Amino acid sequence: METSIDEKESMNIKVSEAAKILGKSEQFVRIGLQRDILPIGIAIQMSSKWTYHISPKLLKEYVGGELSI
Repeated sequence: METSIDEKESMNIKVSEAAKILGKSEQFVRIGLQRDILPIGIAIQMSSKWTYHISPKLLKEYVGGELSI
């Protein structure tokens, strides 16, 4: 069974959305992921640019409740 594009997009939360949920700045989320301090996803440096994956499941566990995005 293939995963549709819509389902794949819902498997990732944007940095801006995570920041809003956490009540922090986008920079806080980026640096937390880059330094492996924030356990909600991963940050990977591709050449000089960083890319981020924020897991809805990990974010939900971190905040201890429901996510309303």
